[in-house]
Amino acid sequence: MQSSFVKCVEDTGHWAPWLFLAIFLAASFLMIWRLEAMAADGLDGTALGTIVMPYLTGLGNLILIFILARQGRSTDALTSCLVNNVTDLTLVLGAPALIWGLDLSPRPTASKRGKSKKNNSAHIVNRLSLLLTLTAVLFFTGTTWALGAGGRIDFMGGLVLVGMFAFWQCFHVFDVLKTNARENRSFSWMLPFDLALLALGGYVIYVSTDWLVKWVSSIHTTGFISDHHLGWLGGLVNVLPNAVLAFFYAWARRPEVVYTSQVGDSHICIPLCVGVYALYRPVQTPAFFNVGIFILFGAAILHFLFIAVLGRLPRLVGLVLVLACLYFFWIGLLG
Repeated sequence: MQSSFVKCVEDTGHWAPWLFLAIFLAASFLMIWRLEAMAADGLDGTALGTIVMPYLTGLGNLILIFILARQGRSTDALTSCLVNNVTDLTLVLGAPALIWGLDLSPRPTASKRGKSKKNNSAHIVNRLSLLLTLTAVLFFTGTTWALGAGGRIDFMGGLVLVGMFAFWQCFHVFDVLKTNARENRSFSWMLPFDLALLALGGYVIYVSTDWLVKWVSSIHTTGFISDHHLGWLGGLVNVLPNAVLAFFYAWARRPEVVYTSQVGDSHICIPLCVGVYALYRPVQTPAFFNVGIFILFGAAILHFLFIAVLGRLPRLVGLVLVLACLYFFWIGLLG
């Protein structure tokens, strides 16, 4: 069935790459649609962004890592992860802040005093959870930098990174279960249907990603769309669903989901994707590894400070983050 579907798309000739890219995006939008439905069924914004969304928006990254591992392209794998994380924490968060502003402060309502106190309490909890997640970004990024200081990350380094990620996710899962027990919540009866559609979307992402990787690998030219820039292209394509997600929720004035989805997605690449690849074979670091890591450090610290002190990301800081992303692209591609 897969081969007949792929052949049908390939028969379109020069349109095939664009169609596979459109299929990749359509599968990602299918996931976003069901995620929004899950949010409407009562899954709060922080849990949605921290636990559920990262696996789905980051699924393309995981699939790409497995495909690159089969080809033994470790530098491209780490390049893709760095491009994804730097773009998430700079451009994908900075641009919505520049346009709409990302204000995590509770909005004033005309509700009763008791309800207002409850909303403020939920806001404080969500804000502390986001600060904890940003702290995890700093630890994960720092650990990856330390393990890759010698120019490669081996099997034991991969084991450390995957173990850290597993512990982090267990912490969040038990936290959500504890919250549900305290507030007497239960999951929606639509959950199996949503999971089935999400699995379908994941399969379609795998098929389209696999074809696109093979297609780019066959182009041996000096242009940007070529085998030489496979890691960059993979990272940028996988950022597209994150960008759509961020702009949609920023427009809908749900900055907590914008933040937690992008920060949570960063955990999928660093440490999980890097760690998973290192379990297969050693990861060779690219030339701009230190630059990417330091930009990640700087962006995470900026986000932490402004959320902790002001509760929002000012538009000027959003501009700084966008410029930092452009600098990273300039160093990585032209430096």
